[in-house]
Amino acid sequence: MTGAMVQYGLLIALAIALVVAAFTDLRRRQIDNWLNAGIALAAPAFWWASGLSLWPDVALQLGVALAAFAVLAGLFALRAMGGGDVKLLTALALWIEPGWFLKLLVVMALVGGVLTIVMGAWHVARRQRDRLQIPYGVAIAAAGIWVLGAQYLPAASLAAAQAG
Repeated sequence: MTGAMVQYGLLIALAIALVVAAFTDLRRRQIDNWLNAGIALAAPAFWWASGLSLWPDVALQLGVALAAFAVLAGLFALRAMGGGDVKLLTALALWIEPGWFLKLLVVMALVGGVLTIVMGAWHVARRQRDRLQIPYGVAIAAAGIWVLGAQYLPAASLAAAQAG
């Protein structure tokens, strides 16, 4: 039971960190390195609380995070993505199972598309001439919170029902 409590406590902390990332990206167009580092450094505690084995579970998490970083760093080099976004997604890849990480990317793209349309319309309505900047951390955070809810809340509800 203690492992489950630690696991859900860490998931709550991750959700709070994602909300902070979304707000700072919306406000300043920046996701702080300390926040991304905190998310990444807390992942091993989550692995332990979740009972992941070093092989193949943790190795798979690290592999997905490394692959995500390689692809996203390429997008950063092409100026298609911000550095904070790359680090946030890489840190999230350490937490989320590979199948769910793919779902996160799909939801992120959908939310990001809607966000781009809304921000673009706002930009045009205000007749701004400067370059449109999309706070994509909002889409990443929304997708991350969606995955946490979809993947872990049903298990929490089941555990609470069995305990009560």
